[in-house]
Amino acid sequence: MTSSEPLIPKHGGYRKLKSFQVAQLVYDITVRFCDRYVDKYSRTRDQMVQAARSGVQNIA
Repeated sequence: MTSSEPLIPKHGGYRKLKSFQVAQLVYDITVRFCDRYVDKYSRTRDQMVQAARSGVQNIA
């Protein structure tokens, strides 16, 4: 570590993480699946989409 590097690096590089990218993909596919196959007003649909969204938000 040189004297010009900060002791604690800047945050926010989570979008480059493979886990974030996969979680985002799972969310997108879940939404498309639910739009196509699950009733729009179903509680199951809400739970599936919320669970997929949580996966993304827990990484970010």
